[in-house]
Amino acid sequence: MKLNGIVTLKGQFNFRHYRNGKLLSEETIDNTITTVGIREVAGLINEVTSGGFKWIGLGSSSTSALAADTDLKAVITAAGLARAAATCTRTITTTANDTAQLLHTFTATNTQAVKEAAIFDAASSGIMLARQTFTAKNMESSDTLAVTYKIKVA
Repeated sequence: MKLNGIVTLKGQFNFRHYRNGKLLSEETIDNTITTVGIREVAGLINEVTSGGFKWIGLGSSSTSALAADTDLKAVITAAGLARAAATCTRTITTTANDTAQLLHTFTATNTQAVKEAAIFDAASSGIMLARQTFTAKNMESSDTLAVTYKIKVA
């Protein structure tokens, strides 16, 4: 493997929307890495900052993601879809442990249209690493939304 001194972060969200155990939709999309997220990653390298990106948040806005974003545009805080701690692991994309992976399955307790997702370093507020909008997942009570987020460091 040739390392040329350039490090990039490339993230992807995968969403699987289920109703009564039946897969209604699946979508995988690239995301937008935020400017504040890049700064936080730089701080993690030399421990100027602490903590990792372990939280997945959902929102209801279709406003396009921008690198300057610092939060979801319309945060969902109820209906079983509030920001949640992810199960975090590392996996292989090109070489061993080069990809961080976050997994969480949300279960709706009420009707809600989910249109955006983001990754954060805290249970509330905090730094947002990445955000993206997607085709609305029209959740009904008891629907689940399985979210997998991967970010490859290359």
